[in-house]
Amino acid sequence: MNATDLLANTLSADANTRQDATQKLETAARDSYPEYMLMLSSVLVNENTPLHVRNAAGLALKNALSARESARQSEFTHRWLSLNTDTKAKIKQDALITLGSAQQKAGNFASQVVAAIAAVELPEGQWPDLIEILLGFVNTQPNANLKIATLQTIGFICEAIKPEILSLRSNEILTAVIHGARKEEPSPEVQLAAIHALYNSLEFIRENFEREGERNYIMQVVCEATQNQSVAVQVASFECLVRIMGLYYDKMALYMEQALFGLTVVGMKHADERVALQAVEFWSTVCEEEVDLAIEAQEAQEYGETPETESRYFAKIALPEIVPVLLLLLTKQEEDADDDEWNVSMAAGTCLSLLAGAVQDAIVPAVIPFIEAHIKSEDWHNREAAVMTFGSILEGPDPAVLTPLVNQALPLLINMMTDGNIHVKDTTAWTLGRICDLLISTIKPDIHLHPLISALVNGLTDSPRIVANCCWALMNLADQLGTYYEDDGAEVAQSGPLSRYYEGVVQALLRVTESGGNEANYRTAAYEAITSYLTQATPDAITVVQSTVVTILQRMEHLLNMQNQILGVDDRNNWNELQSNFCSVVICVIRKLNNGIQPLADRIMTLILQLIQAAGKTSTVLEDAFLVVGSLASALETNFAPYISAFLPFLYPALKAHEDTQLCTVAVGIIGDISRALGDQSAQYAGPFMTVLLENLQSEVLNRNVKISILSCFGDIALAIGPAFEPYLDTTMGVLRQAGGVEPNPLDYDLVDYVSQLREGILEAYTGIVTGLKKTEKASLLLPHSQHILELIHRCLSDEERTDSVMRLSYGLLGDLADSFPDGQLKQLLLSQWVVAELRSKHRMPPETKKTMRWAREMVKSATQ
Repeated sequence: MNATDLLANTLSADANTRQDATQKLETAARDSYPEYMLMLSSVLVNENTPLHVRNAAGLALKNALSARESARQSEFTHRWLSLNTDTKAKIKQDALITLGSAQQKAGNFASQVVAAIAAVELPEGQWPDLIEILLGFVNTQPNANLKIATLQTIGFICEAIKPEILSLRSNEILTAVIHGARKEEPSPEVQLAAIHALYNSLEFIRENFEREGERNYIMQVVCEATQNQSVAVQVASFECLVRIMGLYYDKMALYMEQALFGLTVVGMKHADERVALQAVEFWSTVCEEEVDLAIEAQEAQEYGETPETESRYFAKIALPEIVPVLLLLLTKQEEDADDDEWNVSMAAGTCLSLLAGAVQDAIVPAVIPFIEAHIKSEDWHNREAAVMTFGSILEGPDPAVLTPLVNQALPLLINMMTDGNIHVKDTTAWTLGRICDLLISTIKPDIHLHPLISALVNGLTDSPRIVANCCWALMNLADQLGTYYEDDGAEVAQSGPLSRYYEGVVQALLRVTESGGNEANYRTAAYEAITSYLTQATPDAITVVQSTVVTILQRMEHLLNMQNQILGVDDRNNWNELQSNFCSVVICVIRKLNNGIQPLADRIMTLILQLIQAAGKTSTVLEDAFLVVGSLASALETNFAPYISAFLPFLYPALKAHEDTQLCTVAVGIIGDISRALGDQSAQYAGPFMTVLLENLQSEVLNRNVKISILSCFGDIALAIGPAFEPYLDTTMGVLRQAGGVEPNPLDYDLVDYVSQLREGILEAYTGIVTGLKKTEKASLLLPHSQHILELIHRCLSDEERTDSVMRLSYGLLGDLADSFPDGQLKQLLLSQWVVAELRSKHRMPPETKKTMRWAREMVKSATQ
């Protein structure tokens, strides 16, 4: 079979044909890589090949060159660079020729291939003439298709490659892109490609944007493009402005004043929804930036510093212009709008919420007249818009400003849960949920609670979206009321405001969960609400908790018995999702009852072991089942021992599922749970546990974040078994010392973050080991490792990017180490200049960290006197 037929078959409607062709291509890619790549490029460049097959060839080429996972990308890069020069030259030539294809879409595919090769070769100093070739295509070729595909290629390259690699060519690249985007360009298609390329290169041209003259010209071209006759160009231009605002807020004052205020307000009123959506998105971005800047300014003020970027208060200045437009857009709802389809009405509601966060109290007088004028309107569009407006401004303004308004509105909103229009009811349920979440103090138990709960419970029999919002509101009511009355210090030890409603609400939610479907996620929302009610249950409602978990266990048994009746993918997905919901409820009950779960423990473990077997390789269900086991171990402590031997055969395969990051992480956590639960009785399992964990650290496939969890788990095991950790001590200390030597690259933010988390895991491990051995006959085993531990503490505390948790762990570990040798054996090390200086430190730190530091100071003082 030739290459064209094979690629065509990968798109076949017949599953067997598709699978066979895909398998053959994968085999060719693995066993005959050079021939495979040449075959694909020859199909891509052939003008006589059907377009969909050329697309498949282009996609296969790109996928053979680029991957999301770094390890896989390294493999792809090495494989490509190992090809001989002639093979690479032929593939590159074919891709460049295809950029000018008569079939414009073929050029689109080729642009991705060229950019993928460039992302591999340019960082290695290869393909040095590529940018010159591409610039030549844009600047000198009359072929519009070639210009479009080339501009796309340039945009993709700028997005994929670090700016410093092409820093010498950035001016030429920007010139070519801007040239294509100018209003003088005769082809709107070329303009569109150029605007998209500019969008992709906005971070790449950061240095150009710093220079006022160049910035002015870029902004002029983009602003002019928002007035282009082509709607597609207008949309792309507003998208560009949105990204510019996100990246260069601090440079925008002049342009906002001269052009952007006017352009975006007019854009929000545009007849074409695509343009209006991007113009609204522009203001959403402004508000997000200014909310972040307000937080930064507050933090800076607390520390007596000046914020890096100061807010220009664009949202507050524009408030009188943009609020009326947003309110108008809120009334543009469609009767039969698809819930998943983003439209101007939804966008306006989101923007209004963000605006409330940015301008705070100022939003209230700007919208109240609209709410008052429309909340009783005959037209449902206006009623719904008024309720949406009210719900959208509840976060941002001072609660003291909102409280009288909410008190006044609550009875009306509760009554609107019986409105004749489904959209009004839906938004009302959402707004009540927001009030329960954000302003719980406005809900007076003796006035509002009964009508509110009645309205929400009645809403549980309505349409799926309304049910989902009623569940969410009921969940917020339980969570926030519980927290509010705890914080209030009121005497609610035995009872609470919701006590009398517990049984009725939970029963109503359980009826919702009996449904066979889950449209709008309403069944999942009901299970989440049940979990909240059980978590917040006061002692007088414990019988509801107990009866609910029995109901859930019965459902679990029933569903496990139906396992053989599962026929299709939908059935399996439904089964998986229900089992996950059941597990969530069981976990919450275990945590609530703690060792009071003992009478049900046998039944729970039996079901969970059946579930693990039935789940097969369904990772999410396995994770949830394992989390039940972990919760049960924590609750039962040493009484969990009888279940371990039955569970371990399922735990080890999960620990060895290196490609499944989440499952492996949960499995590692279970080892910690079991060790903590059994204490020194877990010593009999420590050997196998340590063996599998150390093997996992050697894995090249296992995600590095799981390895951090493993280091932390060493501390759990050591703390549990104390002196019995001796056989594993030297190996573990060697691993921790090696890991502690990893230094962050300040320019690589991901690495800085990773190293911070890594150090946290190492500190937790050391803390467990030191605490497990101190004040035992084996404490002296720590002496040979003390210097390395202190070196890590020093490194952590000297790091300018240290987090509060790293500081607290460092001080705690320092104190534990000193406390391990009160007889002065570590005196010289503990009198090091950096230790003395650090314990007298005047660093800003949270109270808990300061408390830990003071304790460490006392321990060091005792150990050095």
